[in-house]
Amino acid sequence: MSDYLFTSESVGEGHPDKVADQISDAILDAILAQDKYSRVAAETLCNTGLVVLAGEITTNANVDYIQIARDTIKRIGYDNTDYGIDYKGCAVLVAYDKQSPDIA
Repeated sequence: MSDYLFTSESVGEGHPDKVADQISDAILDAILAQDKYSRVAAETLCNTGLVVLAGEITTNANVDYIQIARDTIKRIGYDNTDYGIDYKGCAVLVAYDKQSPDIA
């Protein structure tokens, strides 16, 4: 008999983690399209009416993080506050720093 417990999480379509992953992926894609040498550690948190973009990014790309987040939310289909978040009215907080040169 084993002395450890193995657990895992699986989330379904529409879960905030899935939305957050799509936003992070869209931001990464936009940055790499302009600067393939970028260093990106982009995290996204979604909650009712709020998107938080945080992490560390070093790039020469010039992208509109807020617009990318809103466009992604719209593409997914969140266009009504009854869904808990909508692309037009949600707050988007951007808290990206440059990566430390010690790890770059």
